[in-house]
Amino acid sequence: MKIVVNGVARTLEVDPQMPLLWALRDHLGVLGPKYGCGVGACGACTVWIGGAPARSCVTALEDVDAPVTTIEGLPAALGAQDLTAVQQAWIDEQVPQCGYCQSGQIMAAAALLRDDPAPSDAAIDEAMSNLCRCGTYPRIRAAIRRAAAMLARASAAGEGAAAPGADQAASETPVAPDAPAAPDAPAAPGAPAAPDAQVAPDAVPSAPGAPAEER
Repeated sequence: MKIVVNGVARTLEVDPQMPLLWALRDHLGVLGPKYGCGVGACGACTVWIGGAPARSCVTALEDVDAPVTTIEGLPAALGAQDLTAVQQAWIDEQVPQCGYCQSGQIMAAAALLRDDPAPSDAAIDEAMSNLCRCGTYPRIRAAIRRAAAMLARASAAGEGAAAPGADQAASETPVAPDAPAAPDAPAAPGAPAAPDAQVAPDAVPSAPGAPAEER
C-alpha cells in the first residue's frame, strides 16, 4: 500500500490493519511520533492526517485516506523556512522537561493556532488534551500565547509589506498630461509683436522719411 508522509510518497508491504504509528517508526524510520499508551489517550503519537490531529497509535493504515504530517514535516507544512512559531515559542519558554510527549504537544498546538490564531483559554484547554507526565501545562499555555503573538506580528508585517510605498502613493500619483496650448490670438492692429515672434526681414516697409533700421 502507498502512503504520503511529509510530502513524500512511500510504499509499505505490511498488514493494512497495522497502526500508523508502527508503520511510521518501525518501517519508515519516522521517529518524531512517540508511543505512550497505545490506546489514543496520551497524545504522544499525535500526527496530522489531512491536516487534522490524529492519534496514530489507534489509527490503522487502511484508514489513512490523506497525507500524513509528523513533527519532522511541520515546518514545510506551515510554510516555515526553519522552525515554526510554535517550535520557537517552545524553546523560548523552555517547555520540555523530559521531552517525551512534546512532539505530540507541538502538533496539537500548531493545529490549534493554524485554525484559531488568537485562542482563548477555553479553546486552548479544549484543543490541548495531550498528557504531560512532567506537568508542563503552564509552560505549554505560555508557549501557545507566545506563538500566537509571534504569528500576529508576522501577519501585521506581511500586510504592511503587501503594499510597499503606500506612504508615497500621493507623490507617485500619475499626473494627467498637459493640455495642448491654445493658439495665440491675433494681435490687435497696431499692437507690438510678441518678443519671440519671428518677423521676416523687410516684411514691414519703413514709413516714408524714417531712418533705415540698423542691422
